Amino acid sequence: MISLTSPVKTRAHAWPAGVKLAALCAATLILFSFTALWFQLSMLVATAVLYALPGWQFFKTGMARLRILWPFMVLILIWHVATDDLENGAVIALRMVCAVAIANLVTMTTKLSQMVDVVTWLTTPLRKVGLQTRSLELGIALVIRFIPVLVEKGQMLAQSWRARSAKRLGWRTIIPFAVLALDDAEHVAEALRARGGL
Repeated sequence: MISLTSPVKTRAHAWPAGVKLAALCAATLILFSFTALWFQLSMLVATAVLYALPGWQFFKTGMARLRILWPFMVLILIWHVATDDLENGAVIALRMVCAVAIANLVTMTTKLSQMVDVVTWLTTPLRKVGLQTRSLELGIALVIRFIPVLVEKGQMLAQSWRARSAKRLGWRTIIPFAVLALDDAEHVAEALRARGGL
């Protein structure tokens, strides 16, 4: 899940988060149950239609969030071309794009608080046997919230690099990006401590 809730309201915004997450699980199982290239292509088209139904703005925002997948797709296809197994590589790449795109649809149409409520409900049996689940619930919420934030900061770092250097973006940005992530983590930890911690 790589997106924040979309400001463009759709019918799916009103659906229960548990139903959407269950549908996501079912769709993922179906994606991994079939290996035919035509099936993966049809799933990709169906997913694109789901993005297009709420309108152009929703479609454009959703596609922008999926751009992060291009390097992985290219690597998968290059490897499978080198191993003379292009069809299998195309199936894997399409499956990956569809799975992430459907998950992205869920996060674009579901508030973070609704996601946390579902996790809280799912962990109820653990609390009944005496286990503390607050850390797990908070950790999942933080992951969902901060992945798009870190992606955006990575893009800003890449733009800063291109503005200051004619060299290609390379490994030199890994350390600044790690420092940014650690700085964010420290601020979040301080905020949690200030509010009583876990």
